[in-house]
Amino acid sequence: MGGMELGTTHLEGPPVTGLKTALVERDDFSSGTSSRSTKLIHGGVRYLQKAIMRLDFEQYRMVKEALHERANLLEIAPHLSGPLPIMLPVYKWWQLPYYWVGIKLYDLVAGSQCLKSSYVLSKSRALELFPMLQKDRLVGAIVYYDGQHNDARMNLAIALTAARYGAATANYTEVVHLLKKTDPKSGKEYVCGARCRDVLTGQEFDVKAKCVINATGPFTDSVRKMDDQEVSNICQPSAGVHIVMPGYYSPDNMGLLDPATSDGRVIFFLPWEKMTIAGTTDTPTEVTPHPIPTEEDINFILTEVRNYLSCDVEVRRGDVLAAWSGIRPLVTDPSSKDTQSISRNHVVAVSDSGLVTIAGGKWTTYRSMAQDTIDAAIQAHNLKAGPCKTVGLLLQGAKDWSPTLYIRLVQDYGLESEVAQHLASTYGDKAFEVAKIAQVTGKRWPIVGKRLVSEFPYIEAEVMYGIKEYACTAVDMISRRTRLAFLNVQAADEALPRIIDIMGKELHWSEQKKKEELESAKKFLYYEMGYKAKSEQLTDSSEITLIPSDIDRYKKRFHMFDKEKKGFITILDVQSVLESISIQIDENTLHEILNEVDLNKNGQVELDEFLQLMSAIQKGYVSGSRLAVLMKTAEENLRERVVIPVDRSGGGL
Repeated sequence: MGGMELGTTHLEGPPVTGLKTALVERDDFSSGTSSRSTKLIHGGVRYLQKAIMRLDFEQYRMVKEALHERANLLEIAPHLSGPLPIMLPVYKWWQLPYYWVGIKLYDLVAGSQCLKSSYVLSKSRALELFPMLQKDRLVGAIVYYDGQHNDARMNLAIALTAARYGAATANYTEVVHLLKKTDPKSGKEYVCGARCRDVLTGQEFDVKAKCVINATGPFTDSVRKMDDQEVSNICQPSAGVHIVMPGYYSPDNMGLLDPATSDGRVIFFLPWEKMTIAGTTDTPTEVTPHPIPTEEDINFILTEVRNYLSCDVEVRRGDVLAAWSGIRPLVTDPSSKDTQSISRNHVVAVSDSGLVTIAGGKWTTYRSMAQDTIDAAIQAHNLKAGPCKTVGLLLQGAKDWSPTLYIRLVQDYGLESEVAQHLASTYGDKAFEVAKIAQVTGKRWPIVGKRLVSEFPYIEAEVMYGIKEYACTAVDMISRRTRLAFLNVQAADEALPRIIDIMGKELHWSEQKKKEELESAKKFLYYEMGYKAKSEQLTDSSEITLIPSDIDRYKKRFHMFDKEKKGFITILDVQSVLESISIQIDENTLHEILNEVDLNKNGQVELDEFLQLMSAIQKGYVSGSRLAVLMKTAEENLRERVVIPVDRSGGGL
């Protein structure tokens, strides 16, 4: 049980070794921590540093294993993953040889599986490759390579690959309780299956099994207590928050590592899906299926980012396009004498009743974790199976993928180049199946492929294809089949009505069901993807901290629209000004624009609300306000149209 990357791998491995397997997941595949990672496939540079400094062989062995698994993952899913250069800026001369030796050892431990050799950069070359970098006191930089991937899509590819090999998979199916039998010889109870419930329909059924594996991540202890109420907890959950910022904050193909933040944590600053990811935090938390990013964590990450970026780059709170929190299931080893110490590696445990539990570890080592678990299950339950064959087993979409596959999509179907590249890197050789069902646009170019939102390459055909990939809800579609929710919550919100219309047609949803899906998806975006934290940057209680000259300037701009001095502006006022400068915007769009700033939701924007907006923009709390840009553009256009008096020159010609 458990449909994250580890659970789905337990599903993938056994069919190719001769075992029959089934998987149930309470939510969607990758709905938990597996879709909320840093998107890195890495050995762990900091773990190697600790291994050397403390002469810790376990840490070294963990790094060695992770580097082997990194190479395997990049090989079996080349469309979803690839090497990423990461820069480590150096601000003290003595740190240059220190970090260089450490990074070279990282290459050395990888051996023949080293992605690319690390190298040292001069200050000028570092700034050339990463122009946003803080240049004061910079003495140079070191660049090393790790892997990066699309985590949710990788998780899904593992599940689809397992299904292809004959495994049974079911998302939105929860375990109600474990089934047990008593051994007539020993009188001992043992686990023999699970009572399951279809979350969407409420139907319950039994699944019988020789072995049950608990691979539920942060929820490990809740399943262990189904087996034995007296068992002590082994999971110590830790929350990791990430934020997404516009792509211009980082180069297209160069990440950044801050090895020592103000509180000793490590911060990554990485390009991903043409955006920039920054994270992560590491704070104790309660286990919840719906973790929420806090404003405190978001501001901590922003502060650390400011320390490493040039003062020419204004790092604004308003530029946080999405934020999420993932729960990392740190564990203590129940078989260890010191049960309070956190295990750095994964832990496999078999209970007295035969329940096999796997916990801990990280994304990169998911395959070896699954292999260790299956080995333990075979041994504990005397199962008959052949050798493990998952090393080198290509995942869904990898077989006929090539870096130039997207060109065929452009040539054969008339897709935009950006859309074709996205489809190839998301679906691999299955991209052609998406292209085949893409709708004709009716334009000269592109011929097919209607976008869900203009600034992202996701197309409507992906919604229909996503249903074939087990998507059941609108949240599945915006967060895990596409990654819109993780890239820009406002864009995801805009795409929702169309996504729900398409899903509703395919799945025969009633109008009531569509309404419920819309509400559920908006709630997900609001709480779990940072929309709430973003919207709270501008409220009806926001302070106005503008200087008097700015207040006068913004009042004049406001009164260009509020010509009757009512103290507020409406859609009609904005339409009137726009028509005078020949700008046409439809009424629904204008309503959305004003609604973003209408803090008390009375259908109009008052002067104080406008000043609150401009104050929040000045402080960097808000960015990309359509009303602010629209009013500034209108003011500039009207100013250019002012007739210059010519009476002092005698009336002119």
